[in-house]
Amino acid sequence: MSRCLSIIVLGLVLAVGCASPWLGAAPRAVVGNPLMVPAANDEVLWERTVDVLHDFHFQIARENRFSRVIETDYRTGSGLLEPWHQDSVGLENRLESTLQSVRRKVLVRVLPSEQGVGYLVSVEAFQEREDLPGIAANSPGGATFQESTPLQRDLNLVVGQSAPSGWIAVGRDPALEQKILQSLQVAYAR
Repeated sequence: MSRCLSIIVLGLVLAVGCASPWLGAAPRAVVGNPLMVPAANDEVLWERTVDVLHDFHFQIARENRFSRVIETDYRTGSGLLEPWHQDSVGLENRLESTLQSVRRKVLVRVLPSEQGVGYLVSVEAFQEREDLPGIAANSPGGATFQESTPLQRDLNLVVGQSAPSGWIAVGRDPALEQKILQSLQVAYAR
């Protein structure tokens, strides 16, 4: 079964190509982090920043204009079969998100520059991998009625995960940070 899955994944990768834009190819031009934005209206800047995070399908968890911080909820990494999501940048990250549970969250700070001529926008994308204490018993087989056995009145057949998932911090995701910064740069230029 795992050999079949490996052949299917390899076939998808070869059919699509490594540099395909819908797989979230790695960014080309490096944008400075923090990004200097010569804007006069911080309201428009803030709204465009939130719009870009929504374009990446991140839900806003906390938005504080006084401390100038936007924090998103964790988002499960998109795999090879989800090309419309942009949070997994590059083939390596897409493949990892396909084979391993990965989640990411983004922290954006919009601070006025020291010269007073604009704003500094910094983006930090944090990545975590799931660490299960054992094999997860999430099979639907125990919850279905089988024809070969007599009807049982035990309604506690559905067994979930025995312990909550643990998450291992991997660190920052520079590829996602660059892609968000590039999108912010385009959004601010409008």
